[in-house]
Amino acid sequence: MAPQEVPPGAVGRVRSWFLAARTQAALLAAGVAAVAFCIGDAVAGSYPFGSRTRSVNDLGNQFVPYHAHLWDLLHGRADGGLLLNWQSGYGSSFLPDLGTYVSSPFALLVAFFPRDRIDLAVYAVTVLKIGAAAAAMAVLLLALRPGRWWAAGALGASYALCGWTVMLASYNPMWLDGLIAFPLLCLVGEWARTARRPYLSVLVVALCWIANFYTAYMATIGAGLVLIARLLTEPDRGDTTAPDAGAQDGTAQDGTAPGVSGPGGTRAPREWLRALGRAARSMVFGIGLSAPLVLTIFKGTKLAYPGLVQEFEPKPWSDLLGRMLPGTYGFTTPSTYIDTAALLLAFALPFHPAVPRRTRTVWTVLVLVVTASFQWKPTHLLWHAFTTPNGSAYRETFVLSGMMVIAGWFAFAHGLPGRRQLAWATGVMAALVAITRFGAEKGVTGQGTYPLLALGLVATIGALLLLRWAAERSHGGAAGTGTAPTRASAATSASAPAKASANATLPVVLAATLLIGAQIGQSAFTNAWDVRKRLATMDDYGQWGQRETYQYDAVAKADGWPDYRTDPGREQTVGNDPLMVDGQGAQYYSSLTADVWTKTLMALGGGWTSRGRSLQSLDNPVTDVIFSVGARVHSRRDPHQVHVNPPPNVPPNVPPTVTRQEVPPLVTMRDAAPAGRYGLSPYRNQELLLGSAVYTPTSAELRDSKGRLMPRTPKGYRVTGYVRHPRTSTYSLRTSCPAGSEVYFWSPDFKGQVTLPGAAPVDFLGRMPTHRAAVERLGDVPRGGGKFALKVRALEPGTLSSDGVGCLDRGRLAAAERKLAAGAATRVQVTDDGISAQLPSGAHGFAVVAAPAITGWSCATDNGSRHPARSYLGLISVPVTAGATSVSCSFTPPGLHLGEAIGGASLLGVAALAAFGWWRGRRRPEEDGDSEPVRPVPAALVES
Repeated sequence: MAPQEVPPGAVGRVRSWFLAARTQAALLAAGVAAVAFCIGDAVAGSYPFGSRTRSVNDLGNQFVPYHAHLWDLLHGRADGGLLLNWQSGYGSSFLPDLGTYVSSPFALLVAFFPRDRIDLAVYAVTVLKIGAAAAAMAVLLLALRPGRWWAAGALGASYALCGWTVMLASYNPMWLDGLIAFPLLCLVGEWARTARRPYLSVLVVALCWIANFYTAYMATIGAGLVLIARLLTEPDRGDTTAPDAGAQDGTAQDGTAPGVSGPGGTRAPREWLRALGRAARSMVFGIGLSAPLVLTIFKGTKLAYPGLVQEFEPKPWSDLLGRMLPGTYGFTTPSTYIDTAALLLAFALPFHPAVPRRTRTVWTVLVLVVTASFQWKPTHLLWHAFTTPNGSAYRETFVLSGMMVIAGWFAFAHGLPGRRQLAWATGVMAALVAITRFGAEKGVTGQGTYPLLALGLVATIGALLLLRWAAERSHGGAAGTGTAPTRASAATSASAPAKASANATLPVVLAATLLIGAQIGQSAFTNAWDVRKRLATMDDYGQWGQRETYQYDAVAKADGWPDYRTDPGREQTVGNDPLMVDGQGAQYYSSLTADVWTKTLMALGGGWTSRGRSLQSLDNPVTDVIFSVGARVHSRRDPHQVHVNPPPNVPPNVPPTVTRQEVPPLVTMRDAAPAGRYGLSPYRNQELLLGSAVYTPTSAELRDSKGRLMPRTPKGYRVTGYVRHPRTSTYSLRTSCPAGSEVYFWSPDFKGQVTLPGAAPVDFLGRMPTHRAAVERLGDVPRGGGKFALKVRALEPGTLSSDGVGCLDRGRLAAAERKLAAGAATRVQVTDDGISAQLPSGAHGFAVVAAPAITGWSCATDNGSRHPARSYLGLISVPVTAGATSVSCSFTPPGLHLGEAIGGASLLGVAALAAFGWWRGRRRPEEDGDSEPVRPVPAALVES
């Protein structure tokens, strides 16, 4: 078939780009992946196609709120900037969070959506990332080996819709950047192997590591293994095997340029070292350019509150292998699913005679070794940067899926597998089914697993046989075997009428439609199944609705920053309410939650989940004075946040209320250092930080349901909870408070309800070490004061604090607030990376900023030199000598300056490389004694 004429000029170049096989494959892959993913969500009735929320686990708690904060930053409406986040945790480092959650270029697209459609924006970004990963893999496949563009597109979609994507990354969208990074970094390896595009390689590596360094690290390991496999499968210099029918550009069997091998039939070690050196150079310079972001994340991780230390336990092989099938689910097992077409082709590779033996051996061994590495602790730790992650312990699975898709592509592009190869591959699939059916744990497979597999197997085998039949008709029986047609057959083909080619087109179209249709159906069902299972097993959160609109409007109306803070409230909607609905709260949920802030809030009676990484707002008037919370939003309970069993009657969606309180400004003065350190009692700790006594000491005793006195241990009273037998889990806590006081209760390890006579029950959700219950207000002291009994109902076994009752005197608190306000700063100015204040005349002692003393703060008085900020019981403090009139503090995330130095050095390295290339290019060949004769590179390879 003669090539199409392309008109000259810009129009011609654009048309040529659209007609290129790589572009067509990329567009097809992206379209198939996006359509299949959306169909799955629509079948599951998930947002935005149905009423079911898709905000489960960290998607609702972290990723959507961080994208909302990014929206505020891009529109100039955030409190803080790239370095400092004034909205979360009363002041937290933001650059590490940005690099962890929203540094992907795709995240910038949220700016084009309305803020109250932030869930839709995140969904659109998710679909686009999946499509981009599919397109990148399709381009990589054609770069590795020429072949049918539509098949490369279909297998690209297979990779993007792997089980890791639909099971894990679809609700952890930051990980999808790693899905894109793997094929891109493999392309970098190809460019290094063929000594091309050194500067683009550095840029690609830098973008991949900036987008999400965590999964980019795994993708880098995988791309390195792929490069080694490519070097091992270089064709021999003396290899006279002609290229197959799919490679008519003069490339060798593996899609490589001929004439690059060394003596003895293998590539010379010097060529190997050069290729690996070029790849290493691109990686070093690219990662170096990302260092300003990556190093701040690394330092932030070191300063974060320690999470769960988890030991790796390999899962049964039957579970790991069973997850390759469609319609499976398992949070703790690797999501190894790829659709049946890709899986069958990968299984056919070892038996395919048209594929060079070295390629079959190397890629089969590579896939097996990578699979085995998932089950061995040392390699498991290597994949995960030497730390077993919380939750899913197989986050590198997308690399295995990519390698299996590449193996399937080699099985297809070298020549269509015949009946014998398909029979062997089907036998491997049957063994996989048997292992899963009789060995995997119950619940791994779903109702549609085996029917979907059977349909996909029939469709795939039928499509491949149809393609082979069409190829044999078109090429006289020689095509599709992976070998080049002989001169005789080529002459026969050249003289055959055009009708034979036309007759072969319809079967190809039918086969491609059958293959892609089965692929879409399998992946869509698998996605729908995973969506339903996630909703049944994980915490879920509502999409933006009336509740969030009420909260957002209430915060905006009450906002007075920086004169005072407006806290979004104790009754949270998601773990990052200040980012979601604005305001300035104690809430903060991140993998980088600072250790100092967690411990400070914990000492003051704060609560948290996720083992201290998800801090909750503390609704307490004493801490509100300390942290200058002048307005507080009070919402009804969120229907998605009902944890008490049995659940209470959730009230309808009504506007929240806002309470106000007189508070000092953000910067106050203390005459001297604190009078002690934090102890066990949150009431004493609050008084220590406030500088005034506002609680009345009290004691209590606990009696069981029969009135018997419970024994007291050093940690408190041990209680047992039996939900079905409330009488045996009900206790009476007898105590006393002065008349006119407010009663507070604190018991961090208690889950249940505590009721003050005449007041509504208050829920406590402690379950140490994962959940810590906060100090809660029970109500006003019963009329007359004196002794009273709290009704305690335990829902689970736990510990009830013996000194958990606090009696707050509001009059004393008001006096303490006036004392602090009288000596506080007269003017406070807040910037994107710091805070400054004018001090009252005669100020001396310590200026205390109502923000946690996280590492990175430096302060100065007047125009003096800056020094690292001091800690005043966990808050920022600056020593002030008599005569000082102002104080200023600025924040620099730890690791940023070192990262900037490394990034600058990497930039200089790239510039030096460019200068060397320019200088060497200007030299005449005869003056360059080390120059080698230039070998022509096939046009198809240059395009790839």
